[in-house]
Amino acid sequence: MDRVYVCSCFGITEQQVKKHAEDGACTPRQIASASKAGTDCGSCVRRIQALLGRGSCPRRELADQGMPVLSEVLGPVETARREAA
Repeated sequence: MDRVYVCSCFGITEQQVKKHAEDGACTPRQIASASKAGTDCGSCVRRIQALLGRGSCPRRELADQGMPVLSEVLGPVETARREAA
């Protein structure tokens, strides 16, 4: 199996980034939250952006429509807790 590393700092491969994207991560920041890639030296962020492209992203589509994105990610209980704080 060929492994192409995107993030040398944390050993994250292209396949892992693609899997996180399939699971809903649409931005380098969301990939970083899921895998730590891009959070140390930052040299891999452009490669992550290239892998993500401008494909379909439910959260991005909601944001483009002016809809609340955070509530879709966190769920109603966490959103209510944050709003109450």
